[in-house]
This record gives sequence, structure tokens and C-alpha cells, in this order.
Amino acid sequence: MTIYPAIDLYEGKAVRLVRGDYGQMTVYDNNPANVAQGFKDAGAEAIHVVDLEGARDGEPKNFGVIERVVSKTGLFIQVGGGIRTAEVIQKYIDLGVSRVILGTAAVSSPGFLREMTLEHGPAIAVSADIKDGFVAIKGWLELSDMDIFEFCRGIDEIGVKTLICTDISKDGLLAGTNIELYRTLKEKLSINLIASGGITSLDEIKELAALDVDGAILGKAIYAGSIDLAEAISEAVRR
Repeated sequence: MTIYPAIDLYEGKAVRLVRGDYGQMTVYDNNPANVAQGFKDAGAEAIHVVDLEGARDGEPKNFGVIERVVSKTGLFIQVGGGIRTAEVIQKYIDLGVSRVILGTAAVSSPGFLREMTLEHGPAIAVSADIKDGFVAIKGWLELSDMDIFEFCRGIDEIGVKTLICTDISKDGLLAGTNIELYRTLKEKLSINLIASGGITSLDEIKELAALDVDGAILGKAIYAGSIDLAEAISEAVRR
């Protein structure tokens, strides 16, 4: 299982939100590239980056910061947040981003998702952010009418190779993740699954790995020190 330490970007800074609430934002570092280098030094081979302004406004705002993260670390970088056009996807790929994540666009424009998946293959992933059983869009500010399982079956049929699933109710609270959700998704889908939202302990890392989940995104837990990133990576590799 791959561990993806997370960097959420807002106004060029590394921040964290609580349950996707832009009013509950903590700034952790003014230089996200240094944060990324710290993750690399701890043994990370991949990093999850989200442009929060892009997710909210529908237009990425942190290209320069992401380019510095890519060039400084040379790691596998997956990026999401406001990616809704072919031009933006190509720009990220040209920057050296390894995987581009579609969220709102995957819900509102399945034809676009199909086209981009055909063109870019495994470099396209989909983010399903779940609130009250439904997929949230526009930076978690709106709920779609798509339930999680209906949505996931659709992207599986399109040929998307990687799904990133976040239970918004768990995100940023350090209160544990939704293990049963990921267990059910692994049973029902053939797609590669990355778990996100509320992962708080090494025991949860072990549980996710035992479910054969393909990846886990760690955010608040490593910033707050409740999980040591190097230990999490070591535990995931042993599974």
C-alpha cells in the first residue's frame, strides 16, 4: 500500500481544513516545497496535492507552487482541485505531475472524463468526496445527486484506474477513518482505491492494508504528530 502524505494549498501556503470548511483553516507552512521535501526525507515516494482555491473556484491557482514541489522532490505527485478542462490537465502533465485528479468534472461531465481517460490512461484519477452518502462537488461546498456506489460503478465502467475516496465527515478531525466504507468499495469495485479522510493511527494503516486498499492519504495526522510518516510508510510496505 502506498502512503500519500497530503499538501493542501491555499494562497501558496500549505494548510489544512476541518471537514472541508474554508472557515476552519490552519496554515502549517508558507513554503509547501519544503514540506514536500520533508515528506521525501521521511521516505515518501508519492505526494497528494490539492489546490483548495481551484477546487472552490473551478480554476487552479497554484501552478507555480506545484511546479516547485515537482521539481524539488522528483516524486510521484498527484494533483487535484479545479481541474475541469483538457488544457489544465495537459499543463499539469507538462509540469511533471504524475497523476491528475478529476472531482467536480467527473460528476458533471462523464463524457469529458471518458475522453480524458482514453487520452491519458492511468494519469487520470477520480476523487469521490462523500457527504451523507452522496458525492460532494465544488470544493465540498455542494452535494450532487449521485450516491457513492452509483458514481463508482459509472467511473469503473468508463475505465478509470484509480479512485480516491474521502469521507468528508471524518476529514481533519483526527477521529478515525471510515474502514467499513473502504471494505465495501473494495468488495464491489475492481478499481484501484485510495482511502482518505480521518486516518489517525498506525492501526488504521494496518487495517486498510489488510483490506488490500491500494493507497492511503495522510493529512492532519502527520501535521499534528499523531502518526509518524516514516513509521506509516514502513508499516504499509510490510503489508
